[in-house]
Amino acid sequence: MRIIGIDPGTAITGYSIIETINGEISLLDYGCIRTPAGLAQPRRLNQISEDLTTLIKEYKPEKAAIEKLFFKKNIKTAMQVSEARGVMLQKLEEKGIETDEYTPLEIKTAICGYGKADKKMVQQMVKLILNMEEEPKPDDAADAIAIGICLANSAALKAKMT
Repeated sequence: MRIIGIDPGTAITGYSIIETINGEISLLDYGCIRTPAGLAQPRRLNQISEDLTTLIKEYKPEKAAIEKLFFKKNIKTAMQVSEARGVMLQKLEEKGIETDEYTPLEIKTAICGYGKADKKMVQQMVKLILNMEEEPKPDDAADAIAIGICLANSAALKAKMT
């Protein structure tokens, strides 16, 4: 199964492309969709949509995992990221890609065994799980990989239970 993991944002959206074969997880690609500072929000959303379309066309994921939003303080940022997340969810639906959503707590617990793990711990665990030579960077890309792994492991557990 091929999975796209997404850590949503407006300036930086992390993505990962993961493949699972017989319970083995392989990282095919990861990185970030970046939009220039100062760009109007509608243009940012359009660029995110176009770049996501390109990734979907290239890698043909069967499933997607995206982080649910959790904000305590900055409502303006939360609104902008919510808009970007909406664009991503719509694009995934348009392309017929089943999408699972996970909270930061669920992702950190699944990857690190500790729901309050920091960004560095997530990077270290992703490196260990995938036998990478270096920790994935930036944080947004590492988070997207963790989100993809979360779905891969969840799907494997569901398959064993049926």
